[in-house]
Amino acid sequence: MGAVYNQLSITERRKIERWRHAKIPVDEMARVLKRCRSTIFRELKRNHFSDESMPGCDGYYGAAAHLMQADRRARDRKLIKHPELCKRVIERLKNGWTPEQIGNRMIHEGAPLRVCQETIYRYIYSKEGQRDDLWWYLPTHRVARRPRRTRRRREPKFHRDVSILFRPENVAHRRQFGHWEGDLMLFKQKLGQTNVTSLVERVSRFTVILKNPNKRTKPVMGKIIKAIKDLPLVTRRSITFDRGTEFVNWPHLQAEIGTQTWFCDPSSPWQKGTVENTNRRERRWLPRKRDIRKLSDHDMKVICDRLNNTPRKCLGWKTPAEVFREKMLEEMR
Repeated sequence: MGAVYNQLSITERRKIERWRHAKIPVDEMARVLKRCRSTIFRELKRNHFSDESMPGCDGYYGAAAHLMQADRRARDRKLIKHPELCKRVIERLKNGWTPEQIGNRMIHEGAPLRVCQETIYRYIYSKEGQRDDLWWYLPTHRVARRPRRTRRRREPKFHRDVSILFRPENVAHRRQFGHWEGDLMLFKQKLGQTNVTSLVERVSRFTVILKNPNKRTKPVMGKIIKAIKDLPLVTRRSITFDRGTEFVNWPHLQAEIGTQTWFCDPSSPWQKGTVENTNRRERRWLPRKRDIRKLSDHDMKVICDRLNNTPRKCLGWKTPAEVFREKMLEEMR
């Protein structure tokens, strides 16, 4: 990810104006403002005020520079630069579509030129959108956009009761068989939304991989349920996930097949290190640049079999398939 760049504020521009009149060197301005000297030079050049009717007033003025920059940003907005795209968005708004529906439908259609819902909302509440009263076509008919900080907070999708902090010690220290970890493996965006669910049993390192058409939680969790529901309950006691939106349908896992779910703390993938390690192994056959849309379920099973029939040092050079079979038979006695 590139460095984050903050635009000069009106206060900074007024300081530059005063210092310019006082003939303060650009290097000194940059040092005090903690900006790159090229930023100051660019600002003085791009936002220089000039008017033929007032030749004696040429120069740099903070307030005028701020207006010029705001006008330039308005012209660069996607829905301003592309009138046909803007027309298509407005037509759908007038047909009762929400900005979220418009943006995601464009993704579904694979439109080469598209906008996200936030861009649409910003256009609706800009002076151009207000001029056409586009706010009236929104479901709430709100004239002014409610500030983000005052919007109603959603209930947490993952209850505190299913936090990994409450997971039994027997699970954490691999003393009990039948506890799994799950994760989603993603691929390059240009290859579509197809992804892979990776499931690993913590004691035996036995692995199951499942191909998904997208990241929606219902199909993802549905595939997991279908894959493990025929196993004895003692072999699928629990699964530990991260807090990705693809796993928000977790209550169905316990309600339908009796498998407990646990969730890592936010941004703590190391808490499910077994599946993270397995993902790295799977990348030998499923690199990010591979188009897995071309892989069949049989191809996925072949990769699974390779992983499960490879001896592991941590298992005393037994294979995951052998250990899984031994542990399952022990539990069934």
